[in-house]
Amino acid sequence: MPRSIEELKERFEREFASISGMEAWKSVRDTFLARDSGIITAEMKKLRELPKEERPAFGQAINRLRSTIENRLQERHDELKKAALAGLQSRLDVTRPGFPYALGSAHPIKRLQAEIERIFVNLGFEVFDLTEIEGDYYNFEALNMPRNHPARDAQDTFYFDDTLLLRTHCTSVDVHAMEGRKPPIRAVTTGKVYRRDPFDATHSPMFYQVDVVVIDEGITMGDMKGMLEVFLKQLFHPGIKMRLRPGFFPFVEPGAEVDISCIFCNGAGCPTCKHSGWIEILGAGMCHPKVLRMSGIDDSRYSGFAWGMGIDRVPMLKYGVEDIRLLFDNDLRFLEQF
Repeated sequence: MPRSIEELKERFEREFASISGMEAWKSVRDTFLARDSGIITAEMKKLRELPKEERPAFGQAINRLRSTIENRLQERHDELKKAALAGLQSRLDVTRPGFPYALGSAHPIKRLQAEIERIFVNLGFEVFDLTEIEGDYYNFEALNMPRNHPARDAQDTFYFDDTLLLRTHCTSVDVHAMEGRKPPIRAVTTGKVYRRDPFDATHSPMFYQVDVVVIDEGITMGDMKGMLEVFLKQLFHPGIKMRLRPGFFPFVEPGAEVDISCIFCNGAGCPTCKHSGWIEILGAGMCHPKVLRMSGIDDSRYSGFAWGMGIDRVPMLKYGVEDIRLLFDNDLRFLEQF
């Protein structure tokens, strides 16, 4: 073996013997095996300078040295890694109690969504879940809101362009249900809606709604009232009372505002209900004949009702949440209560 190869081997053995940790191991590895600046690479470049008859022997010798260095370094690497793991295990107290991790729970809005959908599935309804990006036609025009209707102003609605927007209510899903199903129709949807409202204790630019539509032969407001009473008693408590007041919505005729007896004072009167004993909870009414016709339903044969309610207001009543912003703050101290 050429003398230079013997000298390199002796140098490697000296430096190898001094390896006491992973940093020293990396230093020795880079010194001898680095692709650009390693000693073995430098020696291989000398091969072309040797006479032709000496090249085979030198090439074989330097390759054997490189193989030896690689194997020795790999063995030392495994020893260092094993020693590090043994040291870690020696410091691990297996008798120490575990660290307490905070457990999550379902968000109150999601809990209410699931509860509302479960109520209606048990009543024989089909759950619709559609995209939050809606067409202008379904959000407004098909619901009897013409181009000049104030609800279509840009100051109230998040528009993408002249035809697409973030839906302002889940009532648009009613149109999809009526177009995609033949009567009898019993559809419910829950989801996010968007409006240009301020973000304060009682308002949010993004909130949740539930919307219901029923279409069949001979449907009356009595059917609507009966179904609403069943739903509200299951959502709040069996002793709750309900009343209807005249109200106007473009997509229903006649329309009604629905109130429930104050759950804080049981109708006796308190600051929450402004001493009236009643709290407004949702809007409802019989489907407007024009809406039925635009959705391809024969209004001379079929009738129906629809109503919508803001889900975010329910925790304020059901759980006593005073500020709607708490539902969006991701504060674990608040969420852990549910």
